[in-house]
Amino acid sequence: MTALFGLDLRGRRVVVAGGGTVASRRVRRFLSEGAAVVVVAPDASDDLRRHAQHGDLEWRDRGIVEEDLDDAWFVLAATDDAGLNDQVAAWAEARRVFCIDASDASRGTARQAAASTHGDLAIGVISTDAPDPARIRAVRDALAAHVDAGAVDLRRHREGTGRVILVGSGPGDPGLITVRGRQALAEADVVVTDRLGATELLVTVPYDVEVINVGKSPDNHPVPQAEINRILVEHALAGRTVVRLKGGDPFVFGRGGEEAHACIVAGVDVEVVPGVTSALSVPARAGIPVTQRGVATSVLVTSGHAGADRAAVAAMASGATVVILMGVSALPEIVAAGLAGGANPETPVAIIEKGTMQGERVTRGNLADIADNATETGVKPPAVIVIGDVARPELLASEIAATP
Repeated sequence: MTALFGLDLRGRRVVVAGGGTVASRRVRRFLSEGAAVVVVAPDASDDLRRHAQHGDLEWRDRGIVEEDLDDAWFVLAATDDAGLNDQVAAWAEARRVFCIDASDASRGTARQAAASTHGDLAIGVISTDAPDPARIRAVRDALAAHVDAGAVDLRRHREGTGRVILVGSGPGDPGLITVRGRQALAEADVVVTDRLGATELLVTVPYDVEVINVGKSPDNHPVPQAEINRILVEHALAGRTVVRLKGGDPFVFGRGGEEAHACIVAGVDVEVVPGVTSALSVPARAGIPVTQRGVATSVLVTSGHAGADRAAVAAMASGATVVILMGVSALPEIVAAGLAGGANPETPVAIIEKGTMQGERVTRGNLADIADNATETGVKPPAVIVIGDVARPELLASEIAATP
Protein backbone atom coordinates (compact mmCIF):
# COMPACT_ATOMS: atom_id res chain seq x y z
CA MET A 1 0.00 0.00 0.00
CA THR A 2 1.30 3.47 -0.91
CA ALA A 3 0.81 6.23 1.64
CA LEU A 4 -0.37 9.59 0.32
CA PHE A 5 1.20 12.75 1.69
CA GLY A 6 1.32 16.38 0.65
CA LEU A 7 4.77 17.99 0.63
CA ASP A 8 5.41 21.69 1.07
CA LEU A 9 8.31 22.43 -1.28
CA ARG A 10 8.12 26.23 -1.16
CA GLY A 11 11.64 27.63 -0.99
CA ARG A 12 13.10 24.13 -0.60
CA ARG A 13 15.75 22.71 -2.90
CA VAL A 14 14.59 20.13 -5.42
CA VAL A 15 17.34 18.49 -7.49
CA VAL A 16 16.43 17.20 -10.94
CA ALA A 17 18.82 14.85 -12.72
CA GLY A 18 18.18 15.05 -16.45
CA GLY A 19 17.06 17.71 -18.89
CA GLY A 20 14.70 15.95 -21.29
CA THR A 21 10.95 15.79 -21.77
CA VAL A 22 10.11 14.06 -18.48
CA ALA A 23 12.27 16.46 -16.49
CA SER A 24 10.79 19.48 -18.28
CA ARG A 25 7.21 18.45 -17.58
CA ARG A 26 7.80 17.73 -13.91
CA VAL A 27 9.96 20.82 -13.33
CA ARG A 28 6.93 22.95 -14.18
CA ARG A 29 5.07 21.35 -11.29
CA PHE A 30 7.94 22.01 -8.89
CA LEU A 31 8.21 25.64 -10.01
CA SER A 32 4.47 26.17 -9.62
CA GLU A 33 4.80 24.95 -6.04
CA GLY A 34 7.55 27.49 -5.34
CA ALA A 35 10.44 25.04 -5.08
CA ALA A 36 14.08 26.12 -5.55
CA VAL A 37 14.87 23.88 -8.50
CA VAL A 38 18.37 22.78 -9.53
CA VAL A 39 18.62 20.91 -12.84
CA VAL A 40 21.78 18.91 -13.42
CA ALA A 41 22.26 17.69 -16.98
CA PRO A 42 24.89 18.05 -19.73
CA ASP A 43 22.08 19.10 -22.07
CA ALA A 44 18.64 20.55 -21.44
CA SER A 45 15.43 21.13 -23.35
CA ASP A 46 14.63 24.56 -24.76
CA ASP A 47 11.99 24.92 -22.06
CA LEU A 48 14.45 24.32 -19.23
CA ARG A 49 17.04 26.59 -20.87
CA ARG A 50 14.52 29.43 -20.99
CA HIS A 51 13.58 28.91 -17.36
CA ALA A 52 17.27 29.09 -16.48
CA GLN A 53 17.74 32.25 -18.56
CA HIS A 54 14.89 33.90 -16.68
CA GLY A 55 16.33 32.85 -13.32
CA ASP A 56 13.41 30.51 -12.55
CA LEU A 57 15.84 27.66 -11.82
CA GLU A 58 19.55 26.82 -11.68
CA TRP A 59 20.98 24.69 -14.49
CA ARG A 60 24.30 22.90 -13.98
CA ASP A 61 25.29 21.81 -17.49
CA ARG A 62 27.18 18.62 -16.67
CA GLY A 63 26.54 15.11 -15.45
CA ILE A 64 25.18 14.65 -11.95
CA VAL A 65 27.41 13.67 -9.04
CA GLU A 66 26.46 12.64 -5.52
CA GLU A 67 27.41 16.03 -4.06
CA ASP A 68 24.68 17.69 -6.14
CA LEU A 69 22.22 16.23 -3.64
CA ASP A 70 23.67 18.33 -0.81
CA ASP A 71 20.92 20.25 1.00
CA ALA A 72 18.22 18.71 -1.21
CA TRP A 73 14.75 18.10 0.19
CA PHE A 74 13.55 16.16 -2.83
CA VAL A 75 15.15 14.52 -5.88
CA LEU A 76 13.87 13.56 -9.33
CA ALA A 77 15.99 11.07 -11.29
CA ALA A 78 14.89 11.60 -14.89
CA THR A 79 17.92 11.03 -17.12
CA ASP A 80 17.86 8.86 -20.25
CA ASP A 81 20.04 6.27 -18.47
CA ALA A 82 18.03 3.88 -16.28
CA GLY A 83 21.16 2.75 -14.47
CA LEU A 84 22.10 6.34 -13.63
CA ASN A 85 18.57 7.01 -12.38
CA ASP A 86 18.85 4.01 -10.08
CA GLN A 87 22.21 5.33 -8.84
CA VAL A 88 20.74 8.75 -8.10
CA ALA A 89 17.86 7.08 -6.25
CA ALA A 90 20.41 5.11 -4.18
CA TRP A 91 22.31 8.30 -3.32
CA ALA A 92 19.07 9.92 -2.23
CA GLU A 93 18.05 6.97 -0.07
CA ALA A 94 21.47 6.93 1.63
CA ARG A 95 20.92 10.59 2.50
CA ARG A 96 17.31 9.96 3.59
CA VAL A 97 15.98 12.24 0.87
CA PHE A 98 12.81 11.24 -0.94
CA CYS A 99 13.35 10.51 -4.62
CA ILE A 100 11.26 9.76 -7.70
CA ASP A 101 12.97 7.31 -10.05
CA ALA A 102 11.45 8.05 -13.46
CA SER A 103 12.79 4.76 -14.88
CA ASP A 104 11.22 2.51 -12.26
CA ALA A 105 8.90 3.93 -9.60
CA SER A 106 9.44 0.84 -7.44
CA ARG A 107 13.12 1.79 -7.04
CA GLY A 108 12.36 5.28 -5.80
CA THR A 109 10.97 6.32 -2.44
CA ALA A 110 8.31 8.68 -3.81
CA ARG A 111 5.80 9.00 -6.63
CA GLN A 112 4.45 12.19 -8.06
CA ALA A 113 0.69 12.31 -8.25
CA ALA A 114 -1.12 13.54 -11.34
CA ALA A 115 -2.65 16.61 -9.70
CA SER A 116 -5.15 19.36 -10.36
CA THR A 117 -5.92 22.42 -8.24
CA HIS A 118 -9.32 23.93 -7.55
CA GLY A 119 -9.00 27.07 -5.45
CA ASP A 120 -7.48 25.94 -2.16
CA LEU A 121 -8.24 22.27 -2.91
CA ALA A 122 -5.81 19.93 -4.67
CA ILE A 123 -6.66 16.51 -6.09
CA GLY A 124 -3.88 13.98 -6.68
CA VAL A 125 -4.06 10.54 -8.28
CA ILE A 126 -1.40 7.84 -8.12
CA SER A 127 -1.32 4.12 -8.76
CA THR A 128 -0.68 1.72 -5.87
CA ASP A 129 0.54 -0.93 -8.29
CA ALA A 130 2.50 -0.77 -11.54
CA PRO A 131 2.46 2.86 -12.72
CA ASP A 132 0.31 3.62 -15.78
CA PRO A 133 0.69 7.37 -16.47
CA ALA A 134 -2.00 7.57 -19.16
CA ARG A 135 -4.55 5.85 -16.92
CA ILE A 136 -3.66 8.07 -13.96
CA ARG A 137 -3.98 11.24 -16.02
CA ALA A 138 -7.34 10.12 -17.40
CA VAL A 139 -8.71 9.66 -13.88
CA ARG A 140 -7.22 13.01 -12.79
CA ASP A 141 -8.78 14.83 -15.74
CA ALA A 142 -12.20 13.27 -15.17
CA LEU A 143 -12.18 14.24 -11.50
CA ALA A 144 -10.99 17.76 -12.31
CA ALA A 145 -13.73 18.26 -14.90
CA HIS A 146 -16.34 17.03 -12.42
CA VAL A 147 -15.20 19.50 -9.77
CA ASP A 148 -14.78 22.45 -12.14
CA ALA A 149 -18.27 21.90 -13.55
CA GLY A 150 -19.66 22.74 -10.12
CA ALA A 151 -20.87 19.19 -9.56
CA VAL A 152 -19.17 18.89 -6.15
CA ASP A 153 -20.14 20.78 -3.01
CA LEU A 154 -16.89 22.48 -1.99
CA ARG A 155 -18.20 24.22 1.12
CA ARG A 156 -16.13 23.96 4.28
CA HIS A 157 -17.53 21.67 6.96
CA ARG A 158 -15.38 22.85 9.83
CA GLU A 159 -15.86 26.24 11.39
CA GLY A 160 -13.25 28.74 10.32
CA THR A 161 -12.60 32.33 9.41
CA GLY A 162 -15.12 33.82 7.06
CA ARG A 163 -14.14 35.35 3.75
CA VAL A 164 -15.52 37.15 0.72
CA ILE A 165 -14.86 36.16 -2.88
CA LEU A 166 -15.67 38.83 -5.47
CA VAL A 167 -16.50 36.88 -8.61
CA GLY A 168 -16.87 38.40 -12.05
CA SER A 169 -19.39 36.11 -13.72
CA GLY A 170 -18.96 37.49 -17.24
CA PRO A 171 -21.48 39.08 -19.58
CA GLY A 172 -24.29 36.58 -19.08
CA ASP A 173 -23.57 33.33 -20.88
CA PRO A 174 -22.82 30.88 -18.04
CA GLY A 175 -20.13 29.28 -20.19
CA LEU A 176 -18.08 32.46 -19.99
CA ILE A 177 -17.50 32.44 -16.23
CA THR A 178 -13.91 31.52 -15.37
CA VAL A 179 -13.01 28.14 -13.92
CA ARG A 180 -12.03 29.78 -10.62
CA GLY A 181 -15.33 31.66 -10.57
CA ARG A 182 -17.23 28.40 -10.98
CA GLN A 183 -15.18 26.81 -8.20
CA ALA A 184 -15.85 29.75 -5.88
CA LEU A 185 -19.59 29.39 -6.39
CA ALA A 186 -19.32 25.77 -5.25
CA GLU A 187 -17.56 26.97 -2.07
CA ALA A 188 -20.24 29.50 -1.10
CA ASP A 189 -22.31 29.47 2.06
CA VAL A 190 -23.90 32.75 0.94
CA VAL A 191 -24.21 34.26 -2.55
CA VAL A 192 -24.85 37.98 -2.89
CA THR A 193 -25.90 38.40 -6.49
CA ASP A 194 -26.43 41.13 -9.05
CA ARG A 195 -29.30 41.19 -11.53
CA LEU A 196 -26.97 40.80 -14.53
CA GLY A 197 -24.22 38.34 -15.37
CA ALA A 198 -24.32 34.55 -15.27
CA THR A 199 -27.14 34.37 -12.72
CA GLU A 200 -28.40 31.22 -14.44
CA LEU A 201 -25.69 29.41 -12.48
CA LEU A 202 -27.57 30.06 -9.25
CA VAL A 203 -29.92 27.16 -10.02
CA THR A 204 -26.97 24.81 -9.44
CA VAL A 205 -26.13 25.85 -5.88
CA PRO A 206 -27.44 23.66 -3.02
CA TYR A 207 -30.82 24.64 -1.59
CA ASP A 208 -29.35 25.53 1.80
CA VAL A 209 -27.01 28.16 0.32
CA GLU A 210 -28.47 31.56 1.11
CA VAL A 211 -28.93 33.69 -2.03
CA ILE A 212 -29.34 37.43 -1.48
CA ASN A 213 -30.42 39.46 -4.51
CA VAL A 214 -29.11 43.03 -4.42
CA GLY A 215 -29.53 43.64 -8.14
CA LYS A 216 -30.02 47.06 -9.65
CA SER A 217 -31.65 48.35 -12.83
CA PRO A 218 -31.09 51.80 -14.38
CA ASP A 219 -33.78 53.58 -12.33
CA ASN A 220 -34.17 51.14 -9.46
CA HIS A 221 -31.51 50.69 -6.77
CA PRO A 222 -33.40 48.93 -3.96
CA VAL A 223 -30.25 48.01 -2.00
CA PRO A 224 -27.78 50.90 -1.52
CA GLN A 225 -24.08 50.17 -1.94
CA ALA A 226 -23.40 50.78 1.75
CA GLU A 227 -25.96 48.09 2.61
CA ILE A 228 -24.35 45.64 0.17
CA ASN A 229 -20.99 46.26 1.84
CA ARG A 230 -22.55 45.66 5.25
CA ILE A 231 -24.11 42.37 4.12
CA LEU A 232 -20.79 41.06 2.83
CA VAL A 233 -18.90 41.97 5.98
CA GLU A 234 -21.60 40.74 8.37
CA HIS A 235 -21.80 37.26 6.86
CA ALA A 236 -18.03 36.92 6.57
CA LEU A 237 -17.52 37.93 10.21
CA ALA A 238 -20.02 35.21 11.13
CA GLY A 239 -17.58 32.66 9.65
CA ARG A 240 -19.24 32.15 6.26
CA THR A 241 -17.76 32.03 2.77
CA VAL A 242 -19.54 34.76 0.85
CA VAL A 243 -19.47 34.90 -2.94
CA ARG A 244 -20.33 38.30 -4.37
CA LEU A 245 -21.49 37.30 -7.85
CA LYS A 246 -21.16 40.30 -10.14
CA GLY A 247 -21.78 40.76 -13.85
CA GLY A 248 -18.80 41.23 -16.14
CA ASP A 249 -15.60 42.02 -14.22
CA PRO A 250 -15.83 43.24 -10.60
CA PHE A 251 -13.43 46.12 -11.20
CA VAL A 252 -14.86 47.43 -14.50
CA PHE A 253 -17.68 49.81 -13.50
CA GLY A 254 -18.82 47.15 -11.05
CA ARG A 255 -18.03 48.91 -7.74
CA GLY A 256 -16.01 45.87 -6.76
CA GLY A 257 -13.23 48.14 -5.52
CA GLU A 258 -15.58 49.66 -2.94
CA GLU A 259 -16.68 46.23 -1.77
CA ALA A 260 -13.11 44.97 -1.50
CA HIS A 261 -12.16 48.09 0.45
CA ALA A 262 -15.06 47.58 2.88
CA CYS A 263 -13.88 44.02 3.53
CA ILE A 264 -10.26 45.08 4.07
CA VAL A 265 -11.27 47.82 6.51
CA ALA A 266 -13.36 45.29 8.46
CA GLY A 267 -10.48 42.81 8.59
CA VAL A 268 -12.22 40.33 6.29
CA ASP A 269 -10.16 38.20 3.92
CA VAL A 270 -11.17 39.01 0.34
CA GLU A 271 -10.28 37.32 -2.94
CA VAL A 272 -10.95 38.91 -6.32
CA VAL A 273 -11.77 36.60 -9.22
CA PRO A 274 -11.55 38.65 -12.43
CA GLY A 275 -14.33 38.17 -14.95
CA VAL A 276 -14.77 38.45 -18.69
CA THR A 277 -15.81 42.07 -19.10
CA SER A 278 -18.82 42.79 -21.30
CA ALA A 279 -16.97 45.80 -22.74
CA LEU A 280 -14.80 43.45 -24.82
CA SER A 281 -16.64 40.14 -24.89
CA VAL A 282 -20.06 41.36 -25.98
CA PRO A 283 -18.74 43.11 -29.11
CA ALA A 284 -16.53 40.08 -29.81
CA ARG A 285 -19.48 37.69 -29.64
CA ALA A 286 -21.34 39.99 -32.05
CA GLY A 287 -18.41 39.83 -34.48
CA ILE A 288 -17.01 43.27 -33.65
CA PRO A 289 -13.27 43.38 -32.85
CA VAL A 290 -12.76 46.50 -30.72
CA THR A 291 -9.26 46.76 -32.21
CA GLN A 292 -8.39 45.62 -35.71
CA ARG A 293 -5.15 45.97 -37.61
CA GLY A 294 -5.36 48.91 -39.97
CA VAL A 295 -8.70 50.07 -38.53
CA ALA A 296 -8.31 50.89 -34.83
CA THR A 297 -5.28 50.54 -32.60
CA SER A 298 -6.81 51.82 -29.36
CA VAL A 299 -10.04 51.47 -27.45
CA LEU A 300 -11.59 53.59 -24.70
CA VAL A 301 -14.08 52.04 -22.31
CA THR A 302 -16.36 54.44 -20.49
CA SER A 303 -19.62 54.62 -18.57
CA GLY A 304 -22.59 56.42 -20.07
CA HIS A 305 -24.07 57.45 -16.72
CA ALA A 306 -22.80 61.01 -17.10
CA GLY A 307 -23.10 61.24 -20.85
CA ALA A 308 -19.92 61.64 -22.88
CA ASP A 309 -16.87 62.89 -21.00
CA ARG A 310 -14.00 64.77 -22.66
CA ALA A 311 -11.93 61.62 -23.11
CA ALA A 312 -14.76 59.86 -24.95
CA VAL A 313 -15.40 62.89 -27.19
CA ALA A 314 -11.69 63.13 -28.04
CA ALA A 315 -11.56 59.40 -28.80
CA MET A 316 -14.57 59.60 -31.10
CA ALA A 317 -13.05 62.56 -32.95
CA SER A 318 -9.68 60.81 -33.33
CA GLY A 319 -11.12 57.62 -34.79
CA ALA A 320 -10.40 55.40 -31.79
CA THR A 321 -12.94 52.77 -30.75
CA VAL A 322 -15.22 53.92 -27.95
CA VAL A 323 -17.12 51.31 -25.92
CA ILE A 324 -19.86 52.66 -23.68
CA LEU A 325 -21.48 50.67 -20.89
CA MET A 326 -24.75 51.74 -19.28
CA GLY A 327 -25.28 54.41 -21.91
CA VAL A 328 -28.68 53.70 -23.46
CA SER A 329 -30.61 56.48 -21.71
CA ALA A 330 -27.83 59.02 -22.36
CA LEU A 331 -27.31 58.03 -26.02
CA PRO A 332 -28.72 61.28 -27.53
CA GLU A 333 -26.46 63.33 -25.26
CA ILE A 334 -23.44 61.16 -26.09
CA VAL A 335 -24.06 61.51 -29.82
CA ALA A 336 -24.53 65.28 -29.58
CA ALA A 337 -21.29 65.68 -27.62
CA GLY A 338 -19.35 63.57 -30.11
CA LEU A 339 -20.61 65.50 -33.12
CA ALA A 340 -19.97 68.83 -31.40
CA GLY A 341 -16.45 67.64 -30.62
CA GLY A 342 -15.60 66.98 -34.24
CA ALA A 343 -16.48 63.32 -34.72
CA ASN A 344 -17.45 62.29 -38.24
CA PRO A 345 -21.27 61.94 -38.51
CA GLU A 346 -20.71 58.83 -40.66
CA THR A 347 -18.82 57.05 -37.86
CA PRO A 348 -20.37 53.56 -37.54
CA VAL A 349 -22.18 52.66 -34.32
CA ALA A 350 -23.46 49.31 -33.05
CA ILE A 351 -25.62 48.72 -29.98
CA ILE A 352 -25.65 45.14 -28.69
CA GLU A 353 -28.52 44.30 -26.34
CA LYS A 354 -28.43 41.25 -24.05
CA GLY A 355 -24.98 40.35 -25.30
CA THR A 356 -24.09 36.60 -25.21
CA MET A 357 -27.59 35.76 -23.94
CA GLN A 358 -30.86 34.59 -25.45
CA GLY A 359 -32.49 37.51 -27.22
CA GLU A 360 -29.23 39.19 -28.23
CA ARG A 361 -29.91 41.91 -30.78
CA VAL A 362 -27.69 44.37 -32.64
CA THR A 363 -28.93 47.78 -33.77
CA ARG A 364 -26.65 49.57 -36.23
CA GLY A 365 -26.29 53.04 -37.67
CA ASN A 366 -23.91 55.96 -37.56
CA LEU A 367 -23.49 58.91 -35.23
CA ALA A 368 -25.95 60.96 -37.27
CA ASP A 369 -28.85 58.50 -37.01
CA ILE A 370 -28.14 55.96 -34.25
CA ALA A 371 -30.24 57.75 -31.63
CA ASP A 372 -33.28 57.67 -33.93
CA ASN A 373 -32.58 54.05 -34.87
CA ALA A 374 -32.39 53.08 -31.20
CA THR A 375 -35.72 54.77 -30.50
CA GLU A 376 -37.31 53.08 -33.50
CA THR A 377 -36.14 49.59 -32.52
CA GLY A 378 -36.83 50.14 -28.82
CA VAL A 379 -33.31 49.53 -27.52
CA LYS A 380 -33.29 48.71 -23.81
CA PRO A 381 -30.57 47.96 -21.24
CA PRO A 382 -28.46 45.98 -20.73
CA ALA A 383 -26.63 47.06 -23.84
CA VAL A 384 -23.09 47.80 -24.98
CA ILE A 385 -22.53 50.65 -27.41
CA VAL A 386 -19.57 50.50 -29.82
CA ILE A 387 -18.59 53.65 -31.72
CA GLY A 388 -15.91 53.53 -34.40
CA ASP A 389 -14.94 52.05 -37.74
CA VAL A 390 -14.71 48.58 -36.16
CA ALA A 391 -18.53 48.62 -35.95
CA ARG A 392 -18.90 48.45 -39.73
CA PRO A 393 -20.99 45.30 -40.35
CA GLU A 394 -18.81 44.18 -43.28
CA LEU A 395 -15.52 44.77 -41.44
CA LEU A 396 -14.41 41.20 -40.77
CA ALA A 397 -15.33 39.91 -44.21
CA SER A 398 -13.53 42.78 -45.96
CA GLU A 399 -10.44 42.52 -43.76
CA ILE A 400 -10.18 38.76 -44.27
CA ALA A 401 -10.57 39.17 -48.03
CA ALA A 402 -7.79 41.79 -48.05
CA THR A 403 -5.35 39.62 -46.11
CA PRO A 404 -2.73 38.07 -48.41
